Amino acid sequence: MKKFFVTLFVFSLIFSTAIVKNSTKRIDDEIFVLKENIRDLKKNFENTRLEFDYLSSTEKLLQFQNLYFDNELIKFDIQKIQTITRKNNEIEIGQLSFNKNEE
Repeated sequence: MKKFFVTLFVFSLIFSTAIVKNSTKRIDDEIFVLKENIRDLKKNFENTRLEFDYLSSTEKLLQFQNLYFDNELIKFDIQKIQTITRKNNEIEIGQLSFNKNEE
């Protein structure tokens, strides 16, 4: 009877070790996937931050204009921009709308 309990105890230890090992492997896989997602998000954040910091400020845009384009760029009134659409072989000219709700 003593042998039976010792054998049962050893098998239960082996079984519980296998369960714990599989659980930790699954958790390690989930952690790896999350770290990869975080790495991708950090890369996107850095690119977006770089774009925001250097390309969205008006001072930087004016510096780039003066540095690279000299007098090639001209100012244009945004209200004068029109759109050209083709419907049923007819051409329509309309005002440019900035809000999707205005169309």
